[in-house]
Amino acid sequence: MQPVVSIIMGSTSDLKVMSAAAEFLDEMGVPFEINALSAHRVPLSVAEFAQNAKERGIKVIIAGAGGAAHLPGVIAAFTTVPVIGIPIKSSNSIDGWDSILSILQMPSGIPVATMALDGAKNGAILAVEMLALSDKVLDEKISQFKSELAKKIEKANVELKDVKYKNKCN
Repeated sequence: MQPVVSIIMGSTSDLKVMSAAAEFLDEMGVPFEINALSAHRVPLSVAEFAQNAKERGIKVIIAGAGGAAHLPGVIAAFTTVPVIGIPIKSSNSIDGWDSILSILQMPSGIPVATMALDGAKNGAILAVEMLALSDKVLDEKISQFKSELAKKIEKANVELKDVKYKNKCN
């Protein structure tokens, strides 16, 4: 089995966040790889990874990083494979804002789709939606997932009907 999604993180300390992406891809049956690369500690390895991603069959890259969080942008600079950035609130983070802004504020021509702070699952959902554009089976799986989300809200509203307040009108 060849991976079509690559999950990259700045260090293994990011795994506690990035595992949500891996779990969702597993649930959807999407083959993926997961590795640690640092834009600051091994920049040549990051460049090599990004430059070779497409020829290795990678269709989407989910890159998470904390602190200065340059990893998603550096990867995007070296490839035309779509990059989804996951800002991570790390131990040296400024409430996560440094990570968010480092990933969000990319220069024109080097796009990175930026998820919420620690939003690895949403990154995986977006990756699956991208892949589903050309994969009917995956399209059915992600459609079912979204349908289940809607059913949870419908169920919540049924349960809320039984919640009593003196001035509640519904």
